[in-house]
Amino acid sequence: MERRSPLRLPADRTPVAAALAALLVTLGALPDDAAAQQAPTAPRAAAKPSGKSAAQARRAVPAATPLAPVTAARAEAVTAWQQCTGLATDAERLACFDSWAREQQKLVQAVQQRSADAAQSPSVGAATVPPGAAASAIRADVAAALATTQPATPETATTPTASTGIIGVGLEQGCRDRQFSDLSRFWELESGSTCPTFSLRGYRANSLSAVASNSVNRMPTSGNPNNTATTAIDYRKEELRLQLSVRTKIASGLLTPESSPVRDSLWFAYSQQSYWQFFNSGISRPFRSTDYEPEAIYVYPTTARLPFGWNWRYSGAGIVHQSNGQSDPLSRSWNRVYLMTGFEKDNDFTVTGRVWKRLSESAAKDNNPDISNYIGRGEVQATWNVNPKNTLVGTLRGSLGGENRGSGRVEWLRSLGDGKGNSFSGLKLHTQLFSGYGDSLIDYNRKRTVLSVGFSIVDF
Repeated sequence: MERRSPLRLPADRTPVAAALAALLVTLGALPDDAAAQQAPTAPRAAAKPSGKSAAQARRAVPAATPLAPVTAARAEAVTAWQQCTGLATDAERLACFDSWAREQQKLVQAVQQRSADAAQSPSVGAATVPPGAAASAIRADVAAALATTQPATPETATTPTASTGIIGVGLEQGCRDRQFSDLSRFWELESGSTCPTFSLRGYRANSLSAVASNSVNRMPTSGNPNNTATTAIDYRKEELRLQLSVRTKIASGLLTPESSPVRDSLWFAYSQQSYWQFFNSGISRPFRSTDYEPEAIYVYPTTARLPFGWNWRYSGAGIVHQSNGQSDPLSRSWNRVYLMTGFEKDNDFTVTGRVWKRLSESAAKDNNPDISNYIGRGEVQATWNVNPKNTLVGTLRGSLGGENRGSGRVEWLRSLGDGKGNSFSGLKLHTQLFSGYGDSLIDYNRKRTVLSVGFSIVDF
């Protein structure tokens, strides 16, 4: 993980920096004498290169790799006040600075209020950051205040990156730093949004849900006669679903330059889904099916801007095996290779897609020969972050052929617990409605509708 420089207050003490100094003194992050030594000074003009023109100085600096569009937008937002210095007349510059100051007033008041709350709290000492949500909220204010008081960038400086602090101080581990978008943190697309190699992270939802469906597969069938059951089992339509899904990054920076602010990555993931007949005491509550799904994934970041405010964030490829570990006639398995990509608009909307090709096997060993015609050959998923606590997800799968099959899934995730500032709660209420083929491997050629309600941990 990248080392981050300690907090330092700018010499030109704006109202935001003054409030920030009081807050840091209260929290014990800055000594009283250090705050006193930071006396207000007149704003300093940006240093001019001597001996050659500014244009020559700029040409002498190698061009930096551009930031991802989402990161660049954040960098522009927090340095908006610097644009005022380029206005032609004193009146225009003054009006610009006044407008920026009014926009920052709410932040100043919030920092001052949090400082006062921290000082009055009987459970918090002068040198102790309050735990939990209060600490997260204060850290978020500190980051925002420092970001808006960055000094003007000299003409000879290189382009800022996500990890230089220009968009705020990284007070959380990169892949958990909410300054970055969901896609950037999920796939660790930028140097500032990365976590250590071989650390364990979530992939799909890790969940426990109660399930009710319109039908249950008591006698599974297959296109291969050797994989068609001959005896029905008295399963119930109500059951529990358990899902475990984790991944780890095993390499980074394989094809992207070391100096680049973007990072490609190689991952290994493992998912397991089980349907448990928990409510069926008559047959001793067995597991009706369990699917195992290991896969390898390569992700390459992109920084392309698209129309209507969308950004193309990554492309990738993978190989995946899925099987249910059963013996004939209930055995099911297949192998696929796939291509994938992802797009986002701000951090509100995300669209990802995958298309896959099944790896062929001999007819004698193929226990689900027509699976692609049912489960499909591709999928599109759209995510809407309605607000910090609520997320809606829709997924469509299709066979990309003449068969009118596939599936649709709609999900609502509601965060439980505190999610203020730069922190968030990973525990979510998870409601899901599925209709179509392939809810599990044993149901690959059986259409059914499933409603589930439960709890999940998506991001950790």
